[in-house]
Amino acid sequence: MAELIITEKPSVAQKIANALADGKIESNTYNKKVKYYKIKHGKNIIYVASAVGHLYNLAEKNKQGWTYPVFEVEWKPSYEINKASSYTKNYLNAIISIAKKCNSFCVATDYDIEGEVIGYNIIKYACKQKDARRMKYSTTTKEDLKESYDKALKHLNFAQTEAGLTRHTLDWWWGINLSRALTLSIRNATKRFKVLSIGRVQGPALKILAEREKEIKSFKPVPFWQIELISDKFSAWHKEDKIWDKKEADKILKKTKNKDAILSKIDKKEFKQSPPNPFDLTALQLEAYKLFNISPKQCLEIAQELYTNSYISYPRTSSNQLPETIGYKKIITALSKQKDYTKICNYLLSKKSLKPNNGKKKDPAHPAIYPTGEIPKNLEAKEKKVYDLIVRRTLASFGDPATRETLTFEIDVNKEIFIAKGTKTIDKGWHEIYGKYAKFEEVELPNLNENDKIKVKEIKLHEKETQPPKRYTPASIIKELEKLNLGTKATRAQIIDNLFERNYLNNKSIEVTDLGLKTVETLDKYCPEILDPNLTREFETDMEKITQNKKKSKDILEKAKSSLIKILNKFKKHEIKIGKELIEANDETVEQENTVGPCNKCKDGTLMIKYSPKFKTRFVACSKYPDCKNTFSLPRGLPKSTDKKCPECGFPMVTIIRAGKRPFDYCINKECPKKLEWIKQQQTKSSVTVVHEKKS
Repeated sequence: MAELIITEKPSVAQKIANALADGKIESNTYNKKVKYYKIKHGKNIIYVASAVGHLYNLAEKNKQGWTYPVFEVEWKPSYEINKASSYTKNYLNAIISIAKKCNSFCVATDYDIEGEVIGYNIIKYACKQKDARRMKYSTTTKEDLKESYDKALKHLNFAQTEAGLTRHTLDWWWGINLSRALTLSIRNATKRFKVLSIGRVQGPALKILAEREKEIKSFKPVPFWQIELISDKFSAWHKEDKIWDKKEADKILKKTKNKDAILSKIDKKEFKQSPPNPFDLTALQLEAYKLFNISPKQCLEIAQELYTNSYISYPRTSSNQLPETIGYKKIITALSKQKDYTKICNYLLSKKSLKPNNGKKKDPAHPAIYPTGEIPKNLEAKEKKVYDLIVRRTLASFGDPATRETLTFEIDVNKEIFIAKGTKTIDKGWHEIYGKYAKFEEVELPNLNENDKIKVKEIKLHEKETQPPKRYTPASIIKELEKLNLGTKATRAQIIDNLFERNYLNNKSIEVTDLGLKTVETLDKYCPEILDPNLTREFETDMEKITQNKKKSKDILEKAKSSLIKILNKFKKHEIKIGKELIEANDETVEQENTVGPCNKCKDGTLMIKYSPKFKTRFVACSKYPDCKNTFSLPRGLPKSTDKKCPECGFPMVTIIRAGKRPFDYCINKECPKKLEWIKQQQTKSSVTVVHEKKS
């Protein structure tokens, strides 16, 4: 007999086979579609087979159609639940087939809650076992994988498994029951079938975003004035900063006109700026968005790929600490072989000791994200950026503090005080290591002494207005969710993505649609518990306690079931009112999304994106059809209206979204004078973002 090692992804299965094989690797294919490996390790025969994420998912037990509440669930093969998961069938059958040849089993999925659930379900349902050995690793390098196998844990992490199974059940209960409640409220109120959905974390996340949107929409700007002193070499601002009374501002202006300006006080302070902490996932996502405009979701996908290829450690971590056990000197020595980092690494290796500036956040499963030292090959542009950022952040955490200096001038103009502030770096320290990512404001003030007379060119009055709060970005909302303990490090980006897909949000700087606002307003009015972050946060804390063996799944699920029944009973009482309000908001949102602009022919109509079921195509047509038959064809893809106008002809533009391809802006005008030139550019340059259709 033999042992079966189960991995989470095919690429990791191959890496483990390569790491453990004493000799030749026997590569096999199940059903001509799924690869698995047979190797010899010492005296053992080992099969290495792969899952592709979750091979089992929750489904309703004894399905009774569209009704709620529903609490009876069971784990079933993913391909039986969802047609989109049909590709998982061969992977599952391959494992079932190999398991029959084995008497020992080892789970080597990612060492986190989701990985534990994936491995546990395969061991239980596919392999018909109660337990297995467990590999625990944070990088997929050959050395770490071999050590992980040789020191494999004797049992699965059942506390992590229990927490993961509980989370899946809670999310399923909330998602199915609340989504059915919303959908059926519309059907029962209007006889229309429109699927709406909400989730355990999505509801509170949407409310956070909607509250910010309401603040922005209700914001009323308030005027204020600022007074600037402009000299030859610097500017200073009146110490009051914002002056809310114009008469007061005019009074100061009059008082300081043509008066001497004396440098009455100089305050110089030097301070040490500590190196940055190593990256946890959220910090990496925030930095990648700020520096490269890479979305949190894409950042995680890139980091996962870098991890799978053994270039970095496991990215789904909450820790910003690097333990000594990872081997600081070994990693930095390996990185020194990459020419971009040779100089930095040699400097660090010359230090008497190596100690990173660890943060306070911990993760029981994995350390902070760090590079393994393996040399990357064939990285795409964004992968190079994220990899370089991780390397430099890790190395910078070992650097020396930077020394910076602040200099403050107080300037007296007829008893009115103006303040000038400067900041400069005295000793770059870790800035040198972090390189172009260490962006800090440098404002140098001239070398002056107290009581020096300042030559004033102008004292200027600026009239301004208060600004509304900024909308969340995909990165800042993830930071907010983490602060509120909503969702997990691995799911937060997907939660926001789901809100976009469900038409609750639009735009890069997150704007809540009328449907999103109305959904929150309606649920807040009739059933606010659905959006309550406190309840969600409480369950997150409960699941953390499961991993610590301080609580049991059964007790948490009973509490959750009781809470959900109360929520649904309350919802049912207001079902008709909720349904009417939600469908009205949905219709308004759909109309807004499909509005392209005013008709250029009849002037009374509006150009709208339409869909032809007969030809299965989308096009733009006038809302006054058939009186106005103005139409425009659209290229293949999903069109989205924009507020952009063609810079050449002034016609409206729509964004065309195609699966797996970069979205582009499209001018609807058949007669645009630049259409042939731009079509040629589109064919030859992938960077072109504006194309025009050929004349039909």
